[in-house]
Amino acid sequence: MSVTAVVAVVTFSPNPATAQPANPPQTASEALQRYNEVSKQVKQVNEDLLKARTDLDARNADFDKANADVAMAIETEKQAQALEEQFRGQVDTLASASFQGARFTKISALLTGSSADDFLERATALNVLAADNAEALSTYTKAVSSAAEARRLAEDGRKRAGEAKAAAEQLIAEVEKKKADLDSQAKGLEQAHERLSVKDKSDLVGPVDDGVYLAPSSSAGRAMDVALAQRGKPYVWGAEGPSSFDCSGLTLYAYRAAGVSLPHSSRAQYGFGKSVSRSELQPGDLLFYGNSVSSIHHVAMYIGGGKIVHASTTGVPVKTDSIDGGGRDYLGAKRIVG
Repeated sequence: MSVTAVVAVVTFSPNPATAQPANPPQTASEALQRYNEVSKQVKQVNEDLLKARTDLDARNADFDKANADVAMAIETEKQAQALEEQFRGQVDTLASASFQGARFTKISALLTGSSADDFLERATALNVLAADNAEALSTYTKAVSSAAEARRLAEDGRKRAGEAKAAAEQLIAEVEKKKADLDSQAKGLEQAHERLSVKDKSDLVGPVDDGVYLAPSSSAGRAMDVALAQRGKPYVWGAEGPSSFDCSGLTLYAYRAAGVSLPHSSRAQYGFGKSVSRSELQPGDLLFYGNSVSSIHHVAMYIGGGKIVHASTTGVPVKTDSIDGGGRDYLGAKRIVG
């Protein structure tokens, strides 16, 4: 193997943020170590990209929801205005009559009636008129209030839509930049992988485990079975199956098959489920790696017995591993269901 060839690709990474020390590795094993370091950095960029895309989806959803709220508010206002027009005449007539001193009450009905039956008929009519007038006034008042509230909601919706659109436009630029960074770094990493020796590639993949693991009869167990069924499939940045995966793509794919929806980002997935301690892990739990929540770069699925199944990095297919095989920076675990 040409160690110098590996150095040419890994040391002079296109992105200065992942540039390596000037001293080149002197052995193949050092080259593999350097490859693993750069691989972790590229995974970080990939997670940045996936998180930005998840955020963009959320902003676009906010924009669509705001526009839908505006449309509904406008329709509500139209209906309220129609009710205003319908009852305004009746309310105006009542108000005008009261202003002009019209006072036809039950007492006047009694004084002017020619008989008891006549009084009852007039009194009943007065009750109907009073109820109609009260209903008209109530309906009119509610329509006026509804129209005003609809106008307020429409204005609020337009404001939220504008803010969501501006945030989405900013995120689009961020996504495009991160995608360019990822493409550049991933290309260098793939070239470095091609230049690793056969032994280094074998060490990178590690032992192959196609053993049987018993999953519980639950949604988490179903997800675990699906994840294990992907063993041997290649790692590809941003892939979520069915023929290739990255880390969060594998867990997303597995839980989707179990009827649970997760975002395609390990950092975003950390926001789901209930936190569990390492001593309480159960099959199907998701394990996260990173020095902090904001720097999470990897997610794996626990399968019992201190082992995980995960999609780790370029050149390594989906496989089982120890918990520490997911990274030395284990952060925590989440129970997604159950």
